[in-house]
Amino acid sequence: MKLHLKVWRQKDKNDKGRMVSYEANNVNEHMSFLEMLDVVNDDLIKKGEDPIAFDHDCREGICGSCSMVINGVPHGPEKGTTTCQLHMRKFKDGDTVVIEPWRAKAFPVTKDLVVDRSAFDRIIQAGGYVNVNTGGAPDGNALPIPKVDADLAMDAATCIGCGACVAACKNASAMLFVSAKVSHLALLPQGVVEKKERVRKMVKAMDKEGFGNCTNQYECEAACPKEISVNFITRLNREYISS
Repeated sequence: MKLHLKVWRQKDKNDKGRMVSYEANNVNEHMSFLEMLDVVNDDLIKKGEDPIAFDHDCREGICGSCSMVINGVPHGPEKGTTTCQLHMRKFKDGDTVVIEPWRAKAFPVTKDLVVDRSAFDRIIQAGGYVNVNTGGAPDGNALPIPKVDADLAMDAATCIGCGACVAACKNASAMLFVSAKVSHLALLPQGVVEKKERVRKMVKAMDKEGFGNCTNQYECEAACPKEISVNFITRLNREYISS
């Protein structure tokens, strides 16, 4: 395939940035989206040009670092899929593909498609943990947990913190991310003790970072590569009110 790319290029956080057009030639349908960008970057390097900067790590849909907006959709057109797991067979020969970084005040662009998502780290540092004494791991059946609660906690814990929910939301809200992190701890006995203090601290940190609020558009759930349910936002609001 041959694709026409329009890529956001920005030298640093102080640069205004602009869209730049590139041609991606000889694209194999079995390539991942990131592999396609690797090929484009190889050609740019051979020409003596600056390669397109983008985040990546595991390339297995686990770490969440492959954050980019593809044709207006965070992580691209494939539902429940990260950018690194998106394959070029989802595109057609001659397609124009527009590639941009996350767009949010709390996620400032550092270069090209790379954004600073350390705001998420600071929210976790504010309360996304359980204070326990270290020691040997207890047996799996030492602390019985209702299956419904265990399943819900696991569903929330699948959040990889990629930020697609923020990029998809017109308010740049981090409510889905925070609700997932609050819920997966509050649903388990180990996290119940600190749940009131946790939710207050994490919501305060979220607001401090400049994320918007939720207005129930559900774009976050639609864009989430792990398909985290917006029902966790309801749980977050309930936890916060009761705190």
